[in-house]
Amino acid sequence: MSLQIVAAVIERPDRRILIGQRHRDDSSPLKWEFPGGTVEPGESLEQALARELREELDVTLLRAVFISQVEHRYSDHRKPLCITFFAASIIESELRPQPFERIAWVLPRELANYDFLSANTRLVAELATGRIKPGELLASSTQEDSRPEGH
Repeated sequence: MSLQIVAAVIERPDRRILIGQRHRDDSSPLKWEFPGGTVEPGESLEQALARELREELDVTLLRAVFISQVEHRYSDHRKPLCITFFAASIIESELRPQPFERIAWVLPRELANYDFLSANTRLVAELATGRIKPGELLASSTQEDSRPEGH
């Protein structure tokens, strides 16, 4: 059984994407990632994403659209991770990034300049090359197709 993780790809109107750098005393110190975290028992993926964004950034999730799902195993974890990535829109407010050393708003083409967790590699490449555009996914989807199949 894998550990369920959710992550948000938040894109501003200027196309910049929010990324966070892990604290230096965290696992995978100073690696970059998308905000998110572990799905708690009894939570849907969307509920977990909303809770994690509230806890990590002090923001409210407005909408989430499924992007992709990745199975990944890190050598220091006993369980494999199943990470579900969502394009997410939030209510604009001042971000209060609790679990991060720092955050950055970067253009997709700049993502390759950051040292991301290895589970994020494929998504970072797809964002950087424009194959995935979170803002367009949110704009073109309806509520019915915003959930991953089987969830």
